Amino acid sequence: MAVISVVRKGPWKFYMKILTVSDYVVPELYDQFDPKKFLNIDLILSCGDLPPEYLSFLLSALNAPLYYVRGNHDIRYESKPPLGCSNLHENFAFFKGLRLFGLEGSRWYNGGPNQYTEKEMKKKILRLTPSLWWHRGFDIIITHASPRYIHDAEDPCHKGFKSFNKLINRYEPNYFIHGHIHKNFTDSSGRVTLVGKTKVINTVGYNILEINN
Repeated sequence: MAVISVVRKGPWKFYMKILTVSDYVVPELYDQFDPKKFLNIDLILSCGDLPPEYLSFLLSALNAPLYYVRGNHDIRYESKPPLGCSNLHENFAFFKGLRLFGLEGSRWYNGGPNQYTEKEMKKKILRLTPSLWWHRGFDIIITHASPRYIHDAEDPCHKGFKSFNKLINRYEPNYFIHGHIHKNFTDSSGRVTLVGKTKVINTVGYNILEINN
């Protein structure tokens, strides 16, 4: 099980356990689910490309709120959204003092759903600037794609967004959590890249983030 444990010096005063998922269904979280292995999950965050039934199952099995953004393969969500789960795309949510924010999609590569050019994503974020200013930024952002040159690749589909780098530089969130980039990790530290004050985390498959302050 991949666990990232973080001790943060700052205004947060709590312990929280967050399950983050993306890109493929993990048997131990679905048809081989053992609740004893996933005790005390406070929050679930999905970074896209997962069946809506999977998210609904996690919500029910773990009895924790679930927020998601859609990936470039999430074409069923319009007709069959995950029951009980909340779409965080272009939205804010607040959980135990944390400000959550989300942006869906990948870079444009074939005109499919949930794909954006760099220019389109830049305009989207610019339009959200008043809300970002009002909320004084965010503590955790979830996206499907990664920031440019951080965990991304050079093919058109898997390039990250430069606009995301600017979000990190301007708002300095504690965590930037994404999926989309498939990779096998031998330990949780390989998932994390530190950019200034922000931990950029690739959550492909699943990861458990522990915040202890």
